[in-house]
Amino acid sequence: MQIEERRWLLTLLTALTLALLALPALAAEEKQSSKDKVAVVNESVITRADFEREIHVAEQRFSRMGKSPSDSQLSAIKQEALERLIERELLYQESQKTGIKVDEAELNEKFQERFPNGAELKSLLSTMNLTEADLKSQFRLGMMIGKLIDQEFIQKVTVSDKETKQFYDNNPQFFKQPEQVRASHILIKVDSKADKTQKAEARKQLEEIQQKVKEGEDFAAFAKDSSQCPSSAKGGDLGYFGRGQMAKPFEEAAFALKPGEVSDIVETRFGYHLIKVMDKKPEAKIAYNDAEKRIEQHMKNEKIQKEVTLHVEKLKEKAKIERFLSEDGK
Repeated sequence: MQIEERRWLLTLLTALTLALLALPALAAEEKQSSKDKVAVVNESVITRADFEREIHVAEQRFSRMGKSPSDSQLSAIKQEALERLIERELLYQESQKTGIKVDEAELNEKFQERFPNGAELKSLLSTMNLTEADLKSQFRLGMMIGKLIDQEFIQKVTVSDKETKQFYDNNPQFFKQPEQVRASHILIKVDSKADKTQKAEARKQLEEIQQKVKEGEDFAAFAKDSSQCPSSAKGGDLGYFGRGQMAKPFEEAAFALKPGEVSDIVETRFGYHLIKVMDKKPEAKIAYNDAEKRIEQHMKNEKIQKEVTLHVEKLKEKAKIERFLSEDGK
């Protein structure tokens, strides 16, 4: 959990999206007035409110995965959340020392880009128990940290052609292009829990289309007129896909066909399908020239993360940090 959470923090920092996805600590003046504190970093207080919001963000990530953290996981989350807040505060303090600023025009522009939808903004403010002014204040701090990371690390890190080529040669498993098929389909929907009569009616409808296709009528035209899938707008074209991306019966039928062939009727949880394969691509290796830019960015991100981690540890060594959270996160 600790490694996973730390990676999450560093990804946010290096992508300059810290202020968008998590909530930095509040301004120092407000913190110093709070008696309920979980840490003090160079005389700047991190409040219980900051901490609880950070825990809320972490718990939401679990919720999106359909999970709830165990007691031990929750304890680890709390300890890691505290460290994230301390690290952010240290980076914010450093951004102030280096003279980094975010003016109102820049702040408002970025804030509007992030929250173009008023309803989304209102929902977030309600969920996090913040005013818009609070959120903008936090957003500004996040932007300052982002500028610091950009100025001190991102702009200075380089990756050579030799390094990218070496990575490509040493990691062939990352550059396999799996077998792919391009297919179109005609879907007649029927609920998997429908009765026999409803299923029979849906299948009969598709059988009539199937017969006309066998007689030489245009598959794409039937897909456009009769398919109950959004792909009907494109004549049923689903584009290229690999194994594991479609329902199993659909996948098996599609990969068994040759280009130009039409399947028999295939049943999935969505209903009944006729599938026509348009093209196939065998498994191949992605060429170095096609992968070079992605490799460079990946390696650059790794270097930045390493540098930021080392830098934060140095800041911690020099800082006066008091922690008031117990081992169980209370």
